[in-house]
Amino acid sequence: MKKVVDSADEAVKDLFDGASIAIGGFGLCGIPQDVIQAVVRKGTKSHTIISNNAGVDGWGIGLMLEAGQVKKMVASYVGENKYFEKLALEGKLDLEFNPQGTLAERLRAGGAGVAAFFTPTGFGTVIADGKETREFDGRTYVMERGITTDFAFVHAWKGDRFGNLVYRKTARNFNPMVATAGKVTIAEVEELVEPGELDPDLIHTPSVFVNRIIVGKAEKRIERLTTRKA
Repeated sequence: MKKVVDSADEAVKDLFDGASIAIGGFGLCGIPQDVIQAVVRKGTKSHTIISNNAGVDGWGIGLMLEAGQVKKMVASYVGENKYFEKLALEGKLDLEFNPQGTLAERLRAGGAGVAAFFTPTGFGTVIADGKETREFDGRTYVMERGITTDFAFVHAWKGDRFGNLVYRKTARNFNPMVATAGKVTIAEVEELVEPGELDPDLIHTPSVFVNRIIVGKAEKRIERLTTRKA
């Protein structure tokens, strides 16, 4: 099965209006920027985006928000994106907050075929409103549903033509969980190698989870630059 495609635009050719998309990354670290830009060029609308946050204004998922392509965000925080914050406060964007660990586990569970799980995180807060709760060993837990999506976009350091992926350092954040959660997973890699070149013991995402691969430009922007006085 040929998984390598020539461009990000080709990789998202079957993306449709209203599709749910899980997107890897943390801030601007490990985001599949080329695939996101291809979605903006494609112009599809009404997407539900599941991602830790929405990057920053003018970059990453922020581009999709500014293009009016996002109907709902499932995220753990607003972060540095002022436009994201503005849309949410004005009621122009449906926003579902999840504790960060809960969001990660919801993606992992969905990818593993686990329909739901119980966590103590969020009990006694608005996070638990409307959700089933149950007591285990004297502690109350909240039921959370696993997440699966129509598409998943991830960024990896290296990948081979079969679709095995290796992430590098902090970029190994939400990407491994996101890669398992999509019905169609698109991987953007910095370096494409031949099968057998990756150490099998160091592969983070096995090829079985990956449907398409592109080689990205890997433009690495800084989310917030802090410098000390000379």
